[in-house]
Amino acid sequence: MHFFEYLNNQLYCENVPVSEICRQAGTPVFIYSCKTLERHFNVFREPFEKVDHLICYSMKACSNLGVLRVFANLGSGADIVSGGELYRAIKAGIDPQKIVYSGVGKRESEIDEAIDADILMFNVESEGELETVNQRAIRKKAKARIALRVNPDVDPKTHPYISTGLKTNKFGIDISKALGLYKRAQVMDGIDPVGIDCHIGSQLTELSPFRETVSILKELLKTLRQEGINIKYLDVGGGLGIPYDQETPPPPSAYGSTILEALAEMDVRIILEPGRVIVGNAGILATEVLYLKQTDDKTFVIVDAAMNDLVRPSLYKAHHTILPVIRPEDLAKSELLIADIVGPICESGDFLARSREIPKPKAGDFLAVMSAGAYGFSMSSNYNSRPRACEVLVTGDKFFVVRKRECYEDLTRGEQIPGEIIK
Repeated sequence: MHFFEYLNNQLYCENVPVSEICRQAGTPVFIYSCKTLERHFNVFREPFEKVDHLICYSMKACSNLGVLRVFANLGSGADIVSGGELYRAIKAGIDPQKIVYSGVGKRESEIDEAIDADILMFNVESEGELETVNQRAIRKKAKARIALRVNPDVDPKTHPYISTGLKTNKFGIDISKALGLYKRAQVMDGIDPVGIDCHIGSQLTELSPFRETVSILKELLKTLRQEGINIKYLDVGGGLGIPYDQETPPPPSAYGSTILEALAEMDVRIILEPGRVIVGNAGILATEVLYLKQTDDKTFVIVDAAMNDLVRPSLYKAHHTILPVIRPEDLAKSELLIADIVGPICESGDFLARSREIPKPKAGDFLAVMSAGAYGFSMSSNYNSRPRACEVLVTGDKFFVVRKRECYEDLTRGEQIPGEIIK
C-alpha cells in the first residue's frame, strides 16, 4: 500500500495535491511520501520482530538525506557501497555500528574512512580486498570486523543486469573457497571474521531462490562454527521485488517466514538489506507535457523528464505506470492515445514508456511516473547537460524540498579552462 491516491480526480501524495507540488517546485520532480516510507519499513520489519535482527537499508536505491533520516528515526542501519554513501549515512544520523559495507571495489581511502567510523562490518568480496582491509586495519592499530560475501550460484530469476549470485557475476567469493579464506582471515592480525554475507539479486518475485540461498548459508555457518570460527551475523541481503506492472512478488510476511523457517534454531543475528521493497512505491517522478507530436506511424507525448532522470525504462526496458496528475472527470468518455512517452534527450532510447495507452494530454498537463522511488534519482545524470531534478518529501499536508533543483552553475562547478588555451 502507498499513499498516492486520487481525490476528486486529482492525484494526491498523502494530503498534498501533486499538481501543487509541480507548480511550486517545478518539474521534473521526485516526490516521496514519508507515510509510505514508514509503513513499508514497519511492514518489512514486522516478521522479524521476535528474533535478533538488524535492518540495513540498501542506500543505493535512494540516498536522499531526508529519506535516510526517516529510516534512521525508525532505528534502521544502512547497507553502503561507497565512501560517499558512508558519508551520507552518518550525516543523516545512522549509527555507524549499524552500517555494513558491501561492493567489489573499495578503495584504500574508503576502507580507512570505514575503519575510522567503526562500522559494524565489511562485506568482503575478494581475497585481494581481504588482504587490503587487513593491512589498513593493522596500520590503524584496529581490528576490522568482516563477513565474506559468498556466491552460492543460485539463479535469482530476475533481469540479468541485476542478478548478483551466479558464478558468472562479479560479486562475492565462490562458496567452495569460503572455508579456506575464513581460516586465513581468522589468523590475520587486523581482521575479526564475525559474519557471512550473501546477496543474489534485485527485484526477485519468487521465494524459492531465497529459500535455497539461506539453506546453503546455514550449512556454511555450521561448518565455520565447527572449525571454531565464531560467526555472529548472517547477512541474507535484500532483493525482494515490488509490483511495477503484472508482477506478483510475495509479501514481506511470506518472505520473513521463509527466511526464519530456513534458519530455525540457529543462534545468529540476521541482517537484512531491503531497498527497492521499501522505497520503490514510496516515490513518483512528476513531469510536464511539452508537446504532442504525430507522425504517420506514431504518436509521441514529449515531456520534460528524460532518461537522465529515470534511466530504468531505457536500461532495463522496465515498466512504470504513467498516470495523469489531474485525470478527466469522465475517464470512460475521454479520448485515449496509444503513444510513446519520451523526453528531450538526443537518444532514440530516451523514453519513459512505449506504445502506452493514456488519456490524451495537452501541453502543460502533468503526468506521474509511478514506482520511481527506487533507482530513480540515485541513477540520474547530467547527460545532455541537463540539471538534475529536485526531490520533495511529503508528510501529511506539508511538503519539503529535500534536494534543490540543480542550476546551470552546478553543471560547471569544479571545471576550469586551462590558461594555456585561453585566447
